[in-house]
Amino acid sequence: MNNKEGDVTEKLLVLKQLLENYTKAAKAASDKIISENISNYPIFVVHQDQVEIGVPLFTAEQTKSQWAINASTLEEFYTKGLISKEKLDDFRKLYKNHPDDICFFVLSELGAQYLFIPVKDY
Repeated sequence: MNNKEGDVTEKLLVLKQLLENYTKAAKAASDKIISENISNYPIFVVHQDQVEIGVPLFTAEQTKSQWAINASTLEEFYTKGLISKEKLDDFRKLYKNHPDDICFFVLSELGAQYLFIPVKDY
């Protein structure tokens, strides 16, 4: 692994550790999104800049970092053109393969990627 790959891996691990602290709250929001028939596919958008997707769940001040977290859904991702119609079924399969995890969509200098993180119980 070269230095660049190592830096990317290290940044993702640090971010994953931060997000683990918010899985319980994200799980509660996810359960509400599902129980209120808003969506079966909640997605939590993790970002450093202002984004026009989802509703704020945690501000950067609340996470005590540069990251904020918004609650969104697969349907909103589709409506806003973040996922194409052709990819919807693939995403649903991927999502269902992680029934006990929270789906985070991370927007960073590393690009945009999905992270599925198990709910941390403490």
